Amino acid sequence: MSSPPSPLIENYMREAGFWHVATIGRVCKLDSKLINALIKRWRPKTHTFHLPCGECTITLKDVQLQLGLLVDGSALTGSVQSVDRGAVCYDILGVIPDNIYGG
Repeated sequence: MSSPPSPLIENYMREAGFWHVATIGRVCKLDSKLINALIKRWRPKTHTFHLPCGECTITLKDVQLQLGLLVDGSALTGSVQSVDRGAVCYDILGVIPDNIYGG
């Protein structure tokens, strides 16, 4: 069993709709043998699992369905103290978007 996330960030995680993911290790029983088997079959160069039946990859849709994450909408980032929002976006995303919302 994993320890719960810090109470200092719980409200932020709830507000972001991410709290259920933070508690996933306490709700689901993780099978370490299955995880180890998948790790051995993972190929980082192609981002795929090499299985006896062929190659398999994990898509963003798979993650959305399994973890209940939102994949639409604005990106969520941490608090940043900077006047130049474009520079911050470039550091995080590698691009400067046309529209930057938030403060």
